[in-house]
Amino acid sequence: MIGRLSGTLLEKSPPTVLIDVGGVGYEVDVPMSTFYDLPGLGQPVVLLIHPVVREDAHLLYGFLTTAERDAFRQLVRISGVGPRTALSVLSGLSVAELAQAVALQESARLTRVPGIGKKTAERLMLELKGRLAPELAQAGQTDGGAATGNTDVLRALLALGYSEREAAAAVRSLPATVGVSEGIRQALRLLAKP
Repeated sequence: MIGRLSGTLLEKSPPTVLIDVGGVGYEVDVPMSTFYDLPGLGQPVVLLIHPVVREDAHLLYGFLTTAERDAFRQLVRISGVGPRTALSVLSGLSVAELAQAVALQESARLTRVPGIGKKTAERLMLELKGRLAPELAQAGQTDGGAATGNTDVLRALLALGYSEREAAAAVRSLPATVGVSEGIRQALRLLAKP
């Protein structure tokens, strides 16, 4: 199986790119998050690959980061979610945004992605719950400011034994600009109220 391609970027035609690897051109479908970060034509590129082998086709899906590929793999494991839908989700939301939406159970964020209705969004929230933990850590590193604080506050509350529902509700109540330690204090005060 192909797990990684390293070569020269020959063509970019969203969502497909063509990569020359030792004289062989590989067509790879990528999410828009990867597409926007690709180098210019004729430049070297390295993509992590998720191959899909079907009776009628051999398809390659490429990603610049491990977090993107892992999120894609979690999405395609869900019944009724194919590679095209998974690409749409990752094109509409970053991995950090997806992980945060799942942690806070905000299905409305997913319904903004073309092709994702309310029922599908709710199913994704349910199925992905607890599966995107590594991405939550990355969300704290990549999103700056408030997203970092909110993610850290959520993790702290979960570590203290609060349920995901309680922790997510408390985090949603916090001001967007609150720091981590103050956010934890405020969240604990909110959770202590009867």
